[in-house]
This record gives sequence, C-alpha cells and structure tokens, in this order.
Amino acid sequence: MIEVRTNDWQALADKALAGERLTVEEGLSVLEADDDEVLAILQAAFRIRKHYYGKKVKLNLIINAKSGLCPEDCGYCSQSIVSTAPVQKYPLLEKDVLVDGARKAMDMKAGTYCIVASGRGPTPKELDQVVAAVKEIKSTMPMKICACLGVLSQDQANQLKEAGVERYNHNLNTSANNFANITTTHTYDDRVDTLEKVKASGMSPCSGCIIGMGESNREIVEIAHSLRELDADSIPINFLNAIPGTPLENRWENNPRKCLKVLALFRFICPTKEIRISGGREVNLRSLQPLGLYAANSVFVGDYLTTEGQEATDDHKMIEDLGFEIELRAL
Repeated sequence: MIEVRTNDWQALADKALAGERLTVEEGLSVLEADDDEVLAILQAAFRIRKHYYGKKVKLNLIINAKSGLCPEDCGYCSQSIVSTAPVQKYPLLEKDVLVDGARKAMDMKAGTYCIVASGRGPTPKELDQVVAAVKEIKSTMPMKICACLGVLSQDQANQLKEAGVERYNHNLNTSANNFANITTTHTYDDRVDTLEKVKASGMSPCSGCIIGMGESNREIVEIAHSLRELDADSIPINFLNAIPGTPLENRWENNPRKCLKVLALFRFICPTKEIRISGGREVNLRSLQPLGLYAANSVFVGDYLTTEGQEATDDHKMIEDLGFEIELRAL
C-alpha cells in the first residue's frame, strides 16, 4: 500500500499507476487543493496519461441525429420537455444524412463518430434507421461508431452491436444522491441498467458526468468511483453550459481551475480509461483549455447537440502547439 501525504500529488500518481484505488479523502484533496497547486496536480496526472496514452489525442464528433421532442425532464438539457430554449426540433435524420456526417467526421480528423438522438429510447423504426446507417458507414469508412440513443433493451443493444456499433454512451450525469434534483422522469438505476445491457452485448460502455449541477466535491469523487466500478472505457467529462430556457440556466459553479482539478481527479481514479473533455469546455475552461489535455486524452471537435464548439482547425492547432498528436484511425 502506497502511503500518501496531503499535497503529495506524485504519490497519488504512483498509487494510480500501481493499480490502487484512491480513497475519497485523497480525491477530495485534489478538488480542494489551493489553486496554486493546479500545475503540480496536472504534472502528476500527466505522468499517468503519458504512461497509458503517450501524447496522442483522440478526436470525436457528434451528430444531433434527432433534436428536441424529448419527454424527459433533465434540468440541464435544452431539448427536454421542461426547456423553453429555442432549439431545432426534428425527427431522426435519414440514413444518407447520417452517413454524410461520418464523412464530415473523417474530414475533421475524428476517429469516433457519435450518433446521438434525443428521447427516452429508440423506437423500432428509429433503431432500424440507425442500424442501416451504421452498416453503410462501417462498409465504406474506417470509422469507430458510438451511439447514444437513450435507454435500451437487451435486444436493442444486441442489434446495435451486430450492426457494427463499437461503443454506446449513456452518462450517469451526476451522483446517485443528486440525481433526483436534476431528473425525475427516470432514475440513476435506469442508467446503470442500460450500461449493464451495453456491456452484456459486447459494446464498449461510455459514461460520464456533467460537473456544476449542485453536486458536492465528495459527490464528484463518488461519481468517479462509480464509473471505475462500472468499468466505463470512455469517460466524457462535461461542464455545465447553463443554457437560457433550461431549469439550470442561472447556475454557474465552475471556473477553469476547478475544471482542471476535476479532469486530474478522473485521471487519478480511472487511470487506464479514455478521459474526454466534452460539452461546455469552451465556456468553462476558456483560455486554459490546452492544459486540460495534460490529464485528458480525448476531446470532441465541432459543435455539440444544440451549442456551438470552436473550429476544428483551432483544436488541431491547440494539439499541435502542445507538442501532442492526433490519434489517427486504424485503416
């Protein structure tokens, strides 16, 4: 057992590299450290990131395959039934449009194409449309496919796997204790159940969180431990973008230093996993975005579901300026 003293960030890295799980108290020490410790924390997190991923950065691109029209009441989401945000509303995109989105992902050097649809879960017709698009993409492009379609049955998960979907995203979003404060139309356990079905199908589980929704620092550590226990292969870390018209429109709890500590925390607790800087990075990390890649090894490029991201060329330059490199697709 590696002994760790307060503010001994390199010892935390040693512990993570040895496969030992950080305690809640050790996790809290990261989040509650003075801001002048941020660079030392990132240096320790980078040791872990470099050990498992070198200086490579994975790029992911989202297509909003079905927008709005959602019966769920998630307080952060501009597409939910309780949102008054002026977002586009349209049914699931046709197969050809989904396939064209994959070509766009390739042009932007993304290795993973994420097909995301609003709603509680896919109808049989919607699932058939996604399956048809995935089969065509996989037969014509060297692209990894991630789907995010809501709650799944085991049969639906199996169909997606058979079609060629490698990864399925279903975020925990927040801690079990905070969940009912954010969403009441489904439960934390519903989300865990879908992730278990994803794993049973053979797809890779992708699950993360949204930071800045009233959760405590202890709950952030609990989320990281929960994702470690679920064995999520990819962990998107979103930072709340408080969209006008949503119940959380006036909540701004994050600052760039806190966001960097959160990214480092997830690297310490889930050392071998893909940690992705996701939604809200531009408005939360702001000028400190590049530093996040010393802990994380993956980002989204392009736009998000209903909000704009920065230009992909700016992301490419950011990665180059760091001396890192984009992880190319396997041909």
